[in-house]
Amino acid sequence: MTLPAPVALGAPLPSPTPSQELLTRLAVRRSAPAQGLAAPGPDAAQITDILTLAARSPDHGKLTPWRFVVLGPVTRAEIAEKLAAMAVAKGLPSKATAVLAKLTAAPTTVLVVSTARPASKPVWEQELSAGAVCMNLEHAAGAYGFASSWITDWYSFDAEAVALFGVAADEKVAGFIHIGTPVEPLLERDRPDTAALTTTLP
Repeated sequence: MTLPAPVALGAPLPSPTPSQELLTRLAVRRSAPAQGLAAPGPDAAQITDILTLAARSPDHGKLTPWRFVVLGPVTRAEIAEKLAAMAVAKGLPSKATAVLAKLTAAPTTVLVVSTARPASKPVWEQELSAGAVCMNLEHAAGAYGFASSWITDWYSFDAEAVALFGVAADEKVAGFIHIGTPVEPLLERDRPDTAALTTTLP
């Protein structure tokens, strides 16, 4: 599969058309357990396409308040080893080490970094844009036939830990998006009652 040719800047975009395939994909979408993702994962060309699609997310003011870090298995294994030692040094519970299996299992991980800055648009809107990028990244991975898992764990919020991933002090981890092939079928889970969560105003 390949992406369609880019539309020229300022040219009209195609109008949306009904798509049963997209409706079905959205209706059955679910996250995979991160530690249950194995090879194959996306190749370099597919990752480029997935990031291109993820970047087509709402971005009020065209600030691009996010960036990507593609983490291969070698880098993740090295960082996980350092995180394990860090968890012990900080006296964290044993679960802090156990969750590192989520970080190392998948063949590919994309770290989405929120780079929101006080500007003409609210920081909250910029952070929401980073979240939208994470979701679009998952949808794009699904379009290529892969499963994904959007994860944050203790090391996403620890200043010393995020520095290992090259995240600056004024940045935040929006999510680690682990991508691969599930080793077992994904099972449906309970879903929200949207009627109970919806208010309709005249």
